[in-house]
Amino acid sequence: MGLDKLDLTIIALYLAGITLFGLRFRKRQRSLRDYFLADRNIPWWAIALSIVAAETSTLTIISIPGLAYDTNLTFLQVVFGYLVGRVIISLILLPHYFRGDLFTAYELIERRFGRRLRSFTAGLFLITRAAAEGVRVYAVSIVVAIALGTGEIASIALITVLTLIYTFEGGLAAVIWTDVVQTVIYVGGTLVGLFTILHLVPGGWAAVHAAADSAGKLRVFDFTPDFWKPYTFWAGVIGGTFLTTASHGTDQLIVQRLLAARNQRQSVTALLSSGIAILFQFALFLIVGVMLFAFYRVPSANFGKADRIYPQFIVTQMPHGISGLLIAAILAAAMSNLSAALNSLSSTSIIDFYLQHRPQTDERQRVRLSRIATLVWALVLFSLAVLSLHKVGRVVEVGLQIASVAYGALLGVFLLGVLTRRANQNGAMAGMLCGFATELYLFLCTLYRPTWLGGRVPWTWYVMIGTVVTFGVGYGVSCLHRVEKGSEVCT
Repeated sequence: MGLDKLDLTIIALYLAGITLFGLRFRKRQRSLRDYFLADRNIPWWAIALSIVAAETSTLTIISIPGLAYDTNLTFLQVVFGYLVGRVIISLILLPHYFRGDLFTAYELIERRFGRRLRSFTAGLFLITRAAAEGVRVYAVSIVVAIALGTGEIASIALITVLTLIYTFEGGLAAVIWTDVVQTVIYVGGTLVGLFTILHLVPGGWAAVHAAADSAGKLRVFDFTPDFWKPYTFWAGVIGGTFLTTASHGTDQLIVQRLLAARNQRQSVTALLSSGIAILFQFALFLIVGVMLFAFYRVPSANFGKADRIYPQFIVTQMPHGISGLLIAAILAAAMSNLSAALNSLSSTSIIDFYLQHRPQTDERQRVRLSRIATLVWALVLFSLAVLSLHKVGRVVEVGLQIASVAYGALLGVFLLGVLTRRANQNGAMAGMLCGFATELYLFLCTLYRPTWLGGRVPWTWYVMIGTVVTFGVGYGVSCLHRVEKGSEVCT
């Protein structure tokens, strides 16, 4: 059926409207505190929605339904771990972030260990966040190319430029408040899509349930004691806990939002309430995938990739107007995630690197350089997205795998800093290198599958393994260093 003028008008109005809305905040950015932390004056509910938007990309909206289409609902076990991880962050990490006037997560590392380790952790964040975000931006091209018939590179460029405009001008305030609008749009649009699919399946929910149940699509829990399966209860909850503790507790993308809260209590409220929203959201996307299976009942290979099923359904099966709304909803998720990445990459570049060498730079110049850094990172992410074309599989898993390569090393170092007094900078550095090398090894096993590298460890275990290696090696090397200096033996 394809999109008609009504659908294209809705999409155009959304793109123009959200860009203009974000530009409303450009005159409020007079200092780095304004540009990167929105003057720490954002209410908790807005931060909660922004956190949800920041961890929800086009990957989530198009790939999670594809995952459920191919498998079942067991991915929800990972989301249960997301909830546990948020509780751990609230108890262990957030109190440390609110002691002092911090702008980035990595300032905490310098305060505990020293400048060298701060630069190392911040640099690792920049590299892995850029790589993971490149895959997420690439996912936008799947949707836009199907919906508008544009080339993949042109599709990536369109979304990158429009997102850059308001992020460049408005800083974190523009990012958070556009996130709020975009979250409402993509969740609301997905709900409309769900009821539309239900109407299109002959027999309604009863037919969906019967088809899904007979194919084993409604299974949520898998208690199989199999380390090599990615979505068992153990891998999901344990792996999801470590992943979220790392991504929301050490990644500047999320920590920046938590630091923008008015106080620690509001930050905790925002983080915990975002977990409830995430559980609802992932359940919604998974159910959409199950319903699409009941509608098509053909292998996902018929669509080329499972990631193409939901966008293809929207364009070819949805009534006009609704299809335009759903495409706009998917673009909303893409733009909210991209804007978050641009602002966090810029803040780490300026605060953790540039100002370390040029601390006397005046406030006006700092804001100007922050905007330039935002532009540079937009070009980098555009380039990485183009390189990702035709080189990745199911994009949500690839994106999570890339991000997980660094998360274990980062989380291990942060835990060394807040849970121990004996760990030192040399030990933490050694632990971080070993943890990162271990996770990179696991990722290469999955990516290239060479026989000499051994078996494939599921991505759900990456962060836990990296954290344990980093913490263990870091603590052990620190103890050896103390013994060599004649200090007391570590206990």
